[in-house]
Amino acid sequence: MPKLQGFEFWSRTLRGARHVVAPMVDQSELAWRLLSRRHGAQLCYTPMLHAQVFVRDANYRKENLYCEVCPEDRPLIVQFCANDPEVFVQAALLAQDYCDAIDLNLGCPQMIAKRGHYGAFLQDEWDLLQRMILLAHEKLSVPVTCKIRVFPEIDKTVRYAQMLEKAGCQLLTVHGRTKEQKGPLSGAASWEHIKAVRKAVAIPVFANGNIQCLQDVERCLRDTGVQGVMSAGGQGPGQQLGPHAQGLIFCWVLRGEVSLGSARCPPLRPREGSKERAGARSKRALEEEECGTEVLSKNKQKKQLRNPHKTFDPSLKPKYAKCDQCGNPKGNRCVFSLCRGCCKKRASKETADCPGHGLLFKTKLEKSLAWKEAQPELQEPQPAAPGTPGGFSEVMGSALA
Repeated sequence: MPKLQGFEFWSRTLRGARHVVAPMVDQSELAWRLLSRRHGAQLCYTPMLHAQVFVRDANYRKENLYCEVCPEDRPLIVQFCANDPEVFVQAALLAQDYCDAIDLNLGCPQMIAKRGHYGAFLQDEWDLLQRMILLAHEKLSVPVTCKIRVFPEIDKTVRYAQMLEKAGCQLLTVHGRTKEQKGPLSGAASWEHIKAVRKAVAIPVFANGNIQCLQDVERCLRDTGVQGVMSAGGQGPGQQLGPHAQGLIFCWVLRGEVSLGSARCPPLRPREGSKERAGARSKRALEEEECGTEVLSKNKQKKQLRNPHKTFDPSLKPKYAKCDQCGNPKGNRCVFSLCRGCCKKRASKETADCPGHGLLFKTKLEKSLAWKEAQPELQEPQPAAPGTPGGFSEVMGSALA
């Protein structure tokens, strides 16, 4: 069966989805997707998955996708971050049998995306993006889609969207903010950018941004002309409900303590002595408003409860020099300036020592040779001199004679 494209893909495979749940780390897993679908979501995404890790790590694939096969969890789009066409396609090929489309994340504005060189920090590399989308469009049995952020200029945003469409993108989600608009500087999303993109392309478009309630969804559909609206956790002016609080509500819902059909929810009241923790969490929530690092993982939340001053900001972590061979952190005292794995291979090949990694190939060899020299019975037998018995059998033969 030929691969469906554009509006045919949206209407038949995605069943004309209009209410879409955005990909969110620690919230877009299977349980949250099923809960969202039960309350009106028509399309869900997986959390953003790292393409390179997905390719090399079978456990990562199992934990994030393979173990969550559920007939009710469709239609489903798997989202990847990537910056290499081959790696992106390899990851997508491993995922395509478990979803209805593959999405390339071009919207994440966080520092982790800048360091990893993916998300919104690829939006100026049009040649690379063309190759990534084109290769995926050619190789995959499911459509490829994209989620982007806008440029300050509407015309450049339109040209950007048209480039992705021409490369093979079959559905485009447009977040109406630039990559600089994040955290406390997020501001309002521009629906004018989204409307201009919708008019300029011939593929379905989803809008993202400025959605606080169902009325906003209907207004966005009407004002922009898009096919669907994607929403994560709304946080408007004066609202104190951030991504971390969403995780708590999720737990309450699973325990049956909150009814989503009710207009009222219990207030979030921090326990005594938790002001410092609340301050740390609110700062984190502002810094990680959208994309792959929206909330702390459950393990990190536990660590932060035990130690309110603990930070998970990668910029504050100690910097490590990289191994010359593979890029992993190298040993500080390695004689070859390598990580332990690469050092072990080189030391073994060259029969050398590396005290920094505790590798003593040369020393052990020298000790072995010295021990053999100290054991006469282990020496090779010397050839017999002319006229003398040549060995045990000859001596015994003489004795028997």
